[in-house]
Amino acid sequence: MLRTAFNFVLAVGLVSVLVAQESRSVWDGVYTSDQAKHGKELYTKQCAGCHGESLTGGESAPPLAGGEFLSNWNGLSVGELFERIRTTMPLNNPRSLSREMNADILAFMFSVNEFPAGKTAMPNDAETLKHIQIDMVKPEKK
Repeated sequence: MLRTAFNFVLAVGLVSVLVAQESRSVWDGVYTSDQAKHGKELYTKQCAGCHGESLTGGESAPPLAGGEFLSNWNGLSVGELFERIRTTMPLNNPRSLSREMNADILAFMFSVNEFPAGKTAMPNDAETLKHIQIDMVKPEKK
């Protein structure tokens, strides 16, 4: 019985470690500077006409940077935002951009929102991105 309890505690501990490793935040450097630079070019061509050059929004388009944008997406996953962009943008031709293009545009958006760049490019699949959380404020390290 003592061995069963020990194995249970060990299993719970391992699961906790794995979950902690899988769960990330936009503050962990989830895109590269080069990716954001390429995303800026794409954003200018594909998105700025509606969302504005500085991502502040337009008459019928919401802002993609700043407090309003961040409060709308705070606590949600990057995967959810990625899928919203992928399936609904650009408004005049939804789903016309590749997954890579969408990831690059999202990297640019994160750079404008002052989330740090990292050493690895943002992946372009929603399943992986669902494990990265959008946090308005940098979480404290435990």
